[in-house]
Amino acid sequence: MTSVAPTEGPSRRTEVLAVTSALLVAWIAFALLVWIYGESPLLMGRLLLDGTWGTAYGAGQVLFKATPLLCTGVAVEVGLRAGLFNIGAEGQLAVASVAVAVVGAHVGPLPSIVALPLLVLVAMAAGGAWAVLPALLRARFGAHEVIGTIMMNRIADAGIGALLGGGLAVAGSVRTANLAPSGELPRLDAVLPALHGSAASFALVLAVLLAFASEWALRRTRVGRELVLVGKNPIACAAARIPVPARLALALTLSGACAGLASAGTVLGYKGYYEMGLGAGAGFGGLAVALLGRGSAVGLVLAALFFGTLQQGGLAINAHVPREVMDVLVGVVILAVSLGDARVRRAAGRASLVAAT
Repeated sequence: MTSVAPTEGPSRRTEVLAVTSALLVAWIAFALLVWIYGESPLLMGRLLLDGTWGTAYGAGQVLFKATPLLCTGVAVEVGLRAGLFNIGAEGQLAVASVAVAVVGAHVGPLPSIVALPLLVLVAMAAGGAWAVLPALLRARFGAHEVIGTIMMNRIADAGIGALLGGGLAVAGSVRTANLAPSGELPRLDAVLPALHGSAASFALVLAVLLAFASEWALRRTRVGRELVLVGKNPIACAAARIPVPARLALALTLSGACAGLASAGTVLGYKGYYEMGLGAGAGFGGLAVALLGRGSAVGLVLAALFFGTLQQGGLAINAHVPREVMDVLVGVVILAVSLGDARVRRAAGRASLVAAT
């Protein structure tokens, strides 16, 4: 059997330079935007830090906001490692959130030790199931996953709205029924009292475990290594009799499952039900996390904390400048990092090829 040698990735120095450059560009953009609004960049930067890591409550809120971002960041990363660009984490998270909320409202007879693992499996299964159609279209017909996953995002938005309006929601509201108590994840302040009042929950632990488990699986298992090799050179993998279409379909499905787990932070650990728009933005935020994380579990965790800090910091400085400034910074970081990310260039190249044909 023909062997497939992995292509050498960028050096650690190159990775650090890419991340440092992106953060520097983000700071320059932040300073310019704040200055346009007539405020001092240094003062706004200090307020941002005071409102996030300056208090236990602020730190807890950063952890809460980082949790779904980490899950969706892992989802995007799994796709990128296989040469796929999953833009559908937003819809996968929404569908998983509805599934978890519906099932979670009926697990009352079960103890938490059974109900919580069950709901985690439901979340991942629902997210993965929502990625199956674009995965099959990509594997069977070569339809680009960007187009397929964006299509599924729109279907999820319309379908969830129809379900809520058609009787799934509690009468007179746009939310589902409350979860059974056994289906709720405990808050972190149960073991860290200083975080009292924040929404951080044990979903953060699940997200961190997901990041390290996915990195281990991609590095240490045969299927995981094949996914990575397919992302680097699918033609050589096909010659080596690796089932490329099956591996692409599997990667996109697993990516959707990771995105689905983000509902643990929004439904199971926070609201205790699903309401229209819950978790919106976390799917696209995962793109930024994956690109800044540069393919390592530690990098993904740090990137999620960084963007969680920006989200919470936007609230801290909202009295002086619009919090939407932080959305601009996220876009700047995505652009700055993606310009030097070979995985994104490969995905973009395939998108151009699909568009041309």
